[in-house]
Amino acid sequence: MAERSSVNLSAPELVKGLGLFDSTMIVVGSMIGSGIFIVSADISNQVQSPGLLIMVWVMSGVMTLIGALSYGELAAAMPHAGGQYVFLRESFGRLWGFLYGWTMLLVVQTATIAAVAIAFAKFTGVFLPWFSPTAWILKFGTFGPWKFSFGVLGPYELGLNRQNLLAIISIVLLTWINMRGLRLGKIVQNVFTSVKIVTLAALVLIGLIFSRAESIAANFHNFWRNAGLSVQHAYPPGVGTWEVATATVVGVAMVGALFSSDAWYDITFTAAEVKRPERNLPLSLFLGTVIVTTLYVLTNFAYLRILPMAGDPNGTSILSRGIQFAADGRVATAALQVIFGPVGAVIMALAILISCFGCNNGLILAGARIYYAMAKDGLLFKSIGRVNRRSVPGVALILQCTWASILCLSGTYNQLLDFLIFAELIFYILTLVAIFVLRRTRPTMERPYRAFGYPVLPAIYIAMALFLEVQLLRYKPQNTWPGLIIVLVGLPVYLVWQLATRNRTASATE
Repeated sequence: MAERSSVNLSAPELVKGLGLFDSTMIVVGSMIGSGIFIVSADISNQVQSPGLLIMVWVMSGVMTLIGALSYGELAAAMPHAGGQYVFLRESFGRLWGFLYGWTMLLVVQTATIAAVAIAFAKFTGVFLPWFSPTAWILKFGTFGPWKFSFGVLGPYELGLNRQNLLAIISIVLLTWINMRGLRLGKIVQNVFTSVKIVTLAALVLIGLIFSRAESIAANFHNFWRNAGLSVQHAYPPGVGTWEVATATVVGVAMVGALFSSDAWYDITFTAAEVKRPERNLPLSLFLGTVIVTTLYVLTNFAYLRILPMAGDPNGTSILSRGIQFAADGRVATAALQVIFGPVGAVIMALAILISCFGCNNGLILAGARIYYAMAKDGLLFKSIGRVNRRSVPGVALILQCTWASILCLSGTYNQLLDFLIFAELIFYILTLVAIFVLRRTRPTMERPYRAFGYPVLPAIYIAMALFLEVQLLRYKPQNTWPGLIIVLVGLPVYLVWQLATRNRTASATE
């Protein structure tokens, strides 16, 4: 039955129009959004060490690269629409495939699209202040905060303002572009991703050429301060509820870096549309993650060469606030302002606009293939599993667009993003375990590419991910338990769907 469902997913409705360059651009473009320009501030505040700041980005990159090298085996062996959904379904059964697709639809993929769209609208406000989050068109009210044992949720402001209106328009526009066919979608992706790569490379060069002696002395004179294995860190920063070891504080701080490196696996969702998938899927995963990881680490070195890491939250100048307390976390903007003055903020706002637009194009293009594959398996409505006359899953794109737009209205996207990494790591772990399971249960499966470093590297990834999950449960329960609950809610939904499917089938045969 598993073999038959796999064959169904590769039905010739989708067009093989993605080459190696296109596939690599989807990996790179989906990974680079707004995170690299912002999250280093929060990471710095948590680790309190230039060396640990770089360590967080390096470790996140290592995890991402191991994951990509391992996913390559599954993608090459099962090059079908839906990617990771297919891997989990083939390894653990339909229930786990459904839970993954459910989580992606409800929060992971769509909430990421919503958040990136809001970031796009936010930085548009630098040029056009009319797009303001306080300019309400229709406000339903403020809900919360609600106190639970794991923390506080809310408050949430529900309604339509000018900022999230622009966010929704950008999602609708990109959805329309991708409904026009794979060729147009990949052209947009290739152009915007190429610009993003050049932008980050330019930021790195600026850090090398225009570095400040004071910042270099402050950051590199004692590069590994607060980084000893026996050093205890007050956590959370400024509150100090716990004293945690260096490994723990690095693990918890990796959430921001992992989110910034996320979506590298999106190319697997489009596997049925990749030419020579047995070669191009593993290779694009490797090339894309190496390119982004290298750029991210070098970009953080550039930040450290321009801005002091430590700062004063009440500082009146960019340099006095440092990386830790850059205004609104906009480290890249602060760095360019130090070098180029006010025009630096404008340059960086434009760069982030381009980055967000290109990132969302990749997320929208790839994400719809998950729901398409689920519908092909009878786990969603049949209409979602159809392609339009342009050979793309039009109904799935509309479904994704609708829910992502609702999340823009809900005001919950920031909180949902906090839940993402914990929920995603669950499925990362399961997918890496799937390699071991399939090696045992289906040893004769054709594997054009075998995971590099198997079984050591996949086992290391699983151990690292489990360590992160435990630390997040211990020290960020308000952001992790809701993520777990979202996954578990899929269980009764799956059972109800299965029951309804059986009833429909029984009625049809009577």
